[in-house]
Amino acid sequence: MKTGDVNRVGSWFQTYSSIEFYIMDPREDEILIEDIAHALAYSCRYNGHCKYFHSVAMHSVLVSQVCKPENALWGLLHDASEAYTGDMVKPLKRHMEEFKRIEDQLMKTICHKFGLPEEMPEDVDAADLSLLALERQYLMGEPPRPWNVLERVEPADIKLVLLPPEDAEYIFLSRFQELTGA
Repeated sequence: MKTGDVNRVGSWFQTYSSIEFYIMDPREDEILIEDIAHALAYSCRYNGHCKYFHSVAMHSVLVSQVCKPENALWGLLHDASEAYTGDMVKPLKRHMEEFKRIEDQLMKTICHKFGLPEEMPEDVDAADLSLLALERQYLMGEPPRPWNVLERVEPADIKLVLLPPEDAEYIFLSRFQELTGA
């Protein structure tokens, strides 16, 4: 891949697979499932504020198992942009309009790369929330107040799997292969 392209927007960083990635100017050919799997496997949910390590990769695998089978790939990749942006806590993200715009553009590029519709299916969003409710029960301490986002949300009826990053990465990639045949 050509590097040092003067026609690119913004700065770049090096991905796990040594891609020169421009966060302000994402390109489909620079989005690799191996980079997504690795980065999400080493990213802890809740910015690390949980009792046990639980990777974004394993969360994503579980979402893909809870949502409708026809949307399982969307479920697996619903947090894929975080492989490039990091996982910003929602209370902060709500105040970061430019970040949200960049993240949305990145997610559109990821959707195009993997042949997904740009809009997240409703059942994927519901599965994500049901996993949030399950994770809240097992990974977090007693909340200082109820989590408003979880009002009327039942925890997913699935076993929460906590694995080290290397295993989460392998399972994420295996699930991707299962869903795509790639």
